Amino acid sequence: MEKFFATCPRGLEALLVDELQSAGAREARVVPGGVQFKGDWATCYRANLESRLATRILWYLARAPYEREEDIYRLALKQAWERHFDVFRTLRVQTTAIRCPLRSIDFVTLRVKDAICDRFRDQTGERPSIDTREPDVRVQVFLTERDCTLYLDTSGAPLWQRGLRHANVEAPLKENLAAGILKLSGWQPGTPLFDPMCGSGTFVLEAACMALKRAPGLERVRFGFEALKHHRRDVWQEIRNAALARVEEAGFQQIWASDVDERAVRATQRNLQQAGLGGVVEVSQQDFLNCTAPAPGGILVANPPYGERIGELNELAELYPAMSATLKRNFAGWTACFFTADSRFPKLLRLKPSRKTPLFNGALECRLYEIQMVAGSNRKPKAED
Repeated sequence: MEKFFATCPRGLEALLVDELQSAGAREARVVPGGVQFKGDWATCYRANLESRLATRILWYLARAPYEREEDIYRLALKQAWERHFDVFRTLRVQTTAIRCPLRSIDFVTLRVKDAICDRFRDQTGERPSIDTREPDVRVQVFLTERDCTLYLDTSGAPLWQRGLRHANVEAPLKENLAAGILKLSGWQPGTPLFDPMCGSGTFVLEAACMALKRAPGLERVRFGFEALKHHRRDVWQEIRNAALARVEEAGFQQIWASDVDERAVRATQRNLQQAGLGGVVEVSQQDFLNCTAPAPGGILVANPPYGERIGELNELAELYPAMSATLKRNFAGWTACFFTADSRFPKLLRLKPSRKTPLFNGALECRLYEIQMVAGSNRKPKAED
């Protein structure tokens, strides 16, 4: 039984526990930054292939206390790297730290790289080459105030890179964060879903794949574990074939997307077509303020614009109340979920959220506001005497 650590966007850890357990993970528990779990290599393969929420699946190698950089060098030098990957594999070392007392994280990265190369030179007479852009093998170093932990990355490129989104507009959401927002919204395949501010279509792309039971990793070219000596090609191929067999035939899934920006509509349509999902989602160009509900009830999910400059803030202060009027007029019976970093949003929308969930978009603190649009919430003003 191996030890793993799955990273994910902050706020989605509890959902990730459930997802990993479905992939066969044991003793899964939330820790800062993600989820620790145990499992065999088949579990690792399934987690990489099927997790919609994880960013990386890291294989635990070693942990030890440190006081200075040379303690970390010695820990890395002791590891049998030559048992994990061949010397001809290209390498990258990356370090992250929380409350680390050392002066230079870059120097720690350099010393770990030196240790790995020195170990290979001692054992094989050769050293691996470094590739910081597209390496075969990625070593992750994590430092706390007192301890250093070493991992091998089994994912390679981050798992939110599904290989589906080719056309982008400004500031797209990462796919795993979008998938987490959909899960938090309560949306299930078969329930009507509408994104009236679709951008490049991240929400509806994720929803379409969920509806068709398409594993998020099926379109990836390669995973990090494929470069490791432990890789079981037969086990991996069996797991991948099983995932392919579960994919359902594409057809309309009661998912709608729209945007006021023609470029965003074209980007969403292109991404859906190139992913083989063109008939799964209905896409149109329209202003949210003029939208009508595409079904009697369902989930509305959106990432509305939010600004930092005074002019933008003033425009949004006018936009949000107009959005509220549209919701009350046309979306009775729907649950509206808005993801935003603008703390003024619920006050300016003039609708009380039934739930507020803290989430992070990278380092940016955000909220997911859930608003139940009950029938009759748009009361007509009383007639004057």
